[in-house]
Amino acid sequence: MDWTQAAIYTTTQGLDPVGGMLVSLGLGCYEIEDAEDFKDFLAHKYGNWDYIDENLLGLAACESCIKVYLPQNAQGAEQLSQIREGLARLRGMEESPAWGRLEVQLQNVSEEDWSTSWKKYYHPIQVSDRLTICPSWEEYEKKSPDEIVLRMDPGMAFGTGTHDTTLLCLRALQAALTPEKSVLDVGTGSGILAIGAALLGAGEVYGCDIDENSVRIAGENAALNGVGERITFRQGDLARDVDGQYDVVTANIVADIILRLIDDIPRVMKPGGTFIASGIIEEREDEILQKLAASGFSVLDCRRSGGWSAIVSTR
Repeated sequence: MDWTQAAIYTTTQGLDPVGGMLVSLGLGCYEIEDAEDFKDFLAHKYGNWDYIDENLLGLAACESCIKVYLPQNAQGAEQLSQIREGLARLRGMEESPAWGRLEVQLQNVSEEDWSTSWKKYYHPIQVSDRLTICPSWEEYEKKSPDEIVLRMDPGMAFGTGTHDTTLLCLRALQAALTPEKSVLDVGTGSGILAIGAALLGAGEVYGCDIDENSVRIAGENAALNGVGERITFRQGDLARDVDGQYDVVTANIVADIILRLIDDIPRVMKPGGTFIASGIIEEREDEILQKLAASGFSVLDCRRSGGWSAIVSTR
């Protein structure tokens, strides 16, 4: 499948409102290019660098923009229409002059070109004493007979397993799981948490995502790990289309979406079940904790790494 890169041009001040608009549309995975960030990096870089690539230096004078990738199908066309409507709303706000031109430019991107460009940075990573994530194209020899190897090829879906949020979630999931517990993964992306749950011994596993391409990729990764028949993946907005209740519910998304999701968790989680929420920057941890407490949840654990938090709670 080919993709459309939608580059939305704004200012440093406009990055938050534009990013918030994208998150509200379910497009929480995007790239940011910002001159102020790069200038700050140059001012505070450690040591003396003999050479900085000219392409990187060009970022010091770039126009701030957010890039999001849309599938070239009916869903992508609808998302692009929603982005344009969202930008029109932002232009009508009182603060909009400080947010720049708020225009979107499109460019075709081949999935093959995109996928091969980052593979050289993706290598096996040990999640815990039991679980290791390995790219599907790399050879890996188990360190012990009991080691579980989760093989991934995320394609254009979110979730390689190298990010702090995913590692925090997987470790919390391993601690929460006992044999045959059921698991719901909301915003499954590449399927990494759902697949990890199945490999760690979960019984019924269900993963949902608003993006149909993520659902396809998650299914392919589940088959790659031999657990395709044990996991159900469906397209849906958060947990609204989910039936039944689960022992463990995971959501590795972003703080704004988790705040929306919390009210729906009691409907899909068994009494006394475990809710693992990640993708939360530490600055917004208290906001999530307050919402959980107000909704009747008790916090069991709060894990942090690299400026991110994962909160484990029950109700």
